[in-house]
Amino acid sequence: MGGQQGILEILGHAGPMGFIIVATGIGAMALVAERAKALYFNYSMDSESFMNKVQNLILSKKIDEAIVLCNQLDKKPMAKAFKTILEKADRDDETIFQSHDIAMSEAVPMYTRRLHYLSMLANVATQLGLLGTIYGLILSFQAVSQADPATKQQLLAVGISTSLYTTALGLAVAIPVMVAYSFLFSRQNVLLEQLQEKCGKLTELLTGSHVPTLNRANIFPDTPVRPNGSTPPPTNHKAS
Repeated sequence: MGGQQGILEILGHAGPMGFIIVATGIGAMALVAERAKALYFNYSMDSESFMNKVQNLILSKKIDEAIVLCNQLDKKPMAKAFKTILEKADRDDETIFQSHDIAMSEAVPMYTRRLHYLSMLANVATQLGLLGTIYGLILSFQAVSQADPATKQQLLAVGISTSLYTTALGLAVAIPVMVAYSFLFSRQNVLLEQLQEKCGKLTELLTGSHVPTLNRANIFPDTPVRPNGSTPPPTNHKAS
């Protein structure tokens, strides 16, 4: 109860601007919770282990099983991106590269969505605190210039308290939000780097697997091949 009374007392001193700052802080904390859950839990996965499983299936020519594996983890952006690329694994290299670009364009926004609003809300809270400071100073000047001498001191105190409390509220909201934004932005970058690295390796693996197996016919295409698979000895042509 004491904490609630203290908060209500602060809001009472801060005036209407204080309620707006608190509402901004509540919205920012909700966004922090949503992004933290997504980046640290929902989208997180053991990328090395997942990449190794997919790579082994590809090398074993089990593309369908690799797609099924990705489909089981379709809530993960990386698995979703892998599935998009693997579905074009039997196409030419250009199509595979195009599927890589499509997969990245679909997966990257899942990591980055709404996070930039946190820095905006932190700046808004700071600016609202500054606006409250100016409002409090206006009240103070009005008290000095217009108020009755009997109530001037009381009105001056109200203006000063409004100015200080709104400044404090704005900073109290902005600082934790900026700290949370820094951690979430760093986590976002880590996941994006993993996504780019693994999708690049997958694309390289699929395009590299299209290289035909080298044999004597590939190396010496002009050499005739006998029915039993052997090649006749070279014929020496003497100049006449």
